[in-house]
Amino acid sequence: MAFYATDRIALFIDGANLYSAAKGLNIDLDFKKLLDEFQKRGVLIRAYYYTAIVEDQDYSPIRPLVDWLDYNGFTVVTKPAKEFTDATGRRKIKGNMDIELTVDALDMAPYFDHFVLFSGDGDFTALVAALQRRGKRVTVVSTLTTPTPMIADDLRRQADFFMDVADLAKIVGRAPAVDRHPAPVEDEKE
Repeated sequence: MAFYATDRIALFIDGANLYSAAKGLNIDLDFKKLLDEFQKRGVLIRAYYYTAIVEDQDYSPIRPLVDWLDYNGFTVVTKPAKEFTDATGRRKIKGNMDIELTVDALDMAPYFDHFVLFSGDGDFTALVAALQRRGKRVTVVSTLTTPTPMIADDLRRQADFFMDVADLAKIVGRAPAVDRHPAPVEDEKE
């Protein structure tokens, strides 16, 4: 993957998607090491982390991670998750951050050279193409290593570079700890 020392790099992390990929690989990422790694690869101008939070609970299990990220160099973008009951009567929680991530990426585009997207969601294929039309290089970080690949084929093909979370974890990973980072709200499509 081509990073240049003068690259202005922006990281955009779809929290729920990255969590699912890491869980599927049974790995845990060290977010401090993650920042350090991309600071070595160029000029890291911003690292965004997107997640929905269930607001009506006395304690949100994702809150400690969100607070840590917020205090340690990440721009954390949250919104309240929505609760609903599906057709089978099961309680579901939904929190899709795709629009927020896309708008922020397009707003930030004049300020970065290399866009690093931590998501395998095929909905981001149009965003990747739009950034490429603006002359940006795009790396997508997801995984093909799980039994069912967690990256949409169209997104992987559109990106300039693909990085597997399993390979990145060799540099910025740590042994998983029980409940160290709870699951972000699922990104369910309607």
